[in-house]
Amino acid sequence: MANFVLSLHASPSDSDACLSLLNFAKAALSGGHTIDAIFLYQEAIWHASEHFVIAKDEVQLNEQWQSFVDDEKTPLLLCITAAEKRGLDIKNTGPFTVAGLAEFAMSVAKADKWLQFK
Repeated sequence: MANFVLSLHASPSDSDACLSLLNFAKAALSGGHTIDAIFLYQEAIWHASEHFVIAKDEVQLNEQWQSFVDDEKTPLLLCITAAEKRGLDIKNTGPFTVAGLAEFAMSVAKADKWLQFK
């Protein structure tokens, strides 16, 4: 079985990229693979913002993330550099854990596969 690290680069307004990542992650895990981490980078850091509002008739990604982390216990890592650069409050990030690019790079180096979702 393969060991994956996933990265998301798309903002919450691009729900297709996020849902593709979550669907892939769930399928991989149910297939016996492991996911060491999901890393949010660039515009994906907005998934951790309490100020990013999604219309009620659209997919509520914050609920999707919370459900995923509750069910799967996969670490959701938030790039501290990207977050600080964009003014995100890194003390209140919901289910996401603040991490650096070095942590991400070490995870990727240990993984069998790294997949990006943009």
